[in-house]
Amino acid sequence: MKNAAFSNDDYRALAAFRAALRRFQRFSETAARETGLTPQQHQLLLAARGHDGPEPPTITDLAEALQIKHNSAVELIDRVAHRGLVERRTSQQDNRRVFVIVTPAGEQLLRSLTSAHRSEIRELEAVLSQLTARFEADAKRGSD
Repeated sequence: MKNAAFSNDDYRALAAFRAALRRFQRFSETAARETGLTPQQHQLLLAARGHDGPEPPTITDLAEALQIKHNSAVELIDRVAHRGLVERRTSQQDNRRVFVIVTPAGEQLLRSLTSAHRSEIRELEAVLSQLTARFEADAKRGSD
């Protein structure tokens, strides 16, 4: 469907999704600020806690997850560590590698924020499901 024609309903569905995504982002930013975190600090905690790997995330892992430069990640980690929400641990196998660990205080704050996000995520999921179903139906019609 390289040059597919899109209906008004297609554009409305995409616009509704974009609006829902922006509402979620605004909600998330406000929720973080209400706990005394910047949105970037919240994202750092979430990226560190949600890291999928055999070891805790490194500063490089977090910079990649947050799509920021390494030195910006270092500064962000410094600010969050100063608040006692994360700590650095040097790898026992390679002292050049530094892991970032969420502390119990960081876990508690992140748990509170994650709980607050659940209903917002469900709303976003519903809008995304509608959009996905619409485009999948269009793709099926286009392949018939």
